[in-house]
Amino acid sequence: MSLLQRESQNKVDDAALGEEFTKGSSHVVWASIAATVLVTIAITIYVITGQKPPAVSGEIVAVWAHPQHTETPGIDASGAPMVKDSFDQVLVFAQVRLHNQSKIPLFLLNVLTNADLEDGIHSSYAAPQSDYDRVFIAYPGMPVPHGPGLPINLTLEPGQSVDGTFVSSFRLTKEQWDARKKLDFTFAFRYQPRLVLTPKTTVIEQ
Repeated sequence: MSLLQRESQNKVDDAALGEEFTKGSSHVVWASIAATVLVTIAITIYVITGQKPPAVSGEIVAVWAHPQHTETPGIDASGAPMVKDSFDQVLVFAQVRLHNQSKIPLFLLNVLTNADLEDGIHSSYAAPQSDYDRVFIAYPGMPVPHGPGLPINLTLEPGQSVDGTFVSSFRLTKEQWDARKKLDFTFAFRYQPRLVLTPKTTVIEQ
């Protein structure tokens, strides 16, 4: 074989080798992609099946807001005169449904009503059940349904659901309240992540 023929043969062999290398690289790339997809799917299935549902779920059934102007009496509880105080406030009533999805009792610690206003977030603790009932005694004409109150020291047994209404108070004018950007409610349970619920229905202004 002449030198020219050997060089020509070497070029053909190199070309064939390059083609085979390219094919082999392509197979490796596709195999890597397939393996990555399979691993991702496996991890996703593991995470989804391994995740536990939150211990407690809930929903805000209804919300009522009642703006009012309040003026304190000129005497204290013992009958002694005192300086009068007047202010605007908004009473926010919320009916909630809570459900214990866990296998252990859950203990409610407190409830916060959060209103996102122009100057930031204002939060107000829900009043105890006894004070919720006193609101309707102090204001007999309150245009809000007087449903069963939600105990703030509630214990939810496994699988139990509870409905109740609570009230929070904000020292705001009606104009400030109407300018709110957002409203939600935070429920704090002992040893559990906080549950934040946003109303799905329109706030009823009374």
